[in-house]
Amino acid sequence: MQILLINNDGAGFADHIDVPEGTTVQKLFAQTVPSGRPQDYLIRVNRQPVAADQTLQPGDRVSFTPVKIEGARTAA
Repeated sequence: MQILLINNDGAGFADHIDVPEGTTVQKLFAQTVPSGRPQDYLIRVNRQPVAADQTLQPGDRVSFTPVKIEGARTAA
């Protein structure tokens, strides 16, 4: 099945990708951001926060956005 993946990590990209039926958000994150920790990202499906075990559906829009940008300074 095909979904739209928006990865806002680094330069970021958006692309339609094929994933097997039954793929969960957690499994897709592990494949897409192997060195990342889920707690360091806003993970959304169709612009809504979701549970890690949510099964993806055809046409879903998935986004991974880091909560901290590397090199950014903390507000004083």
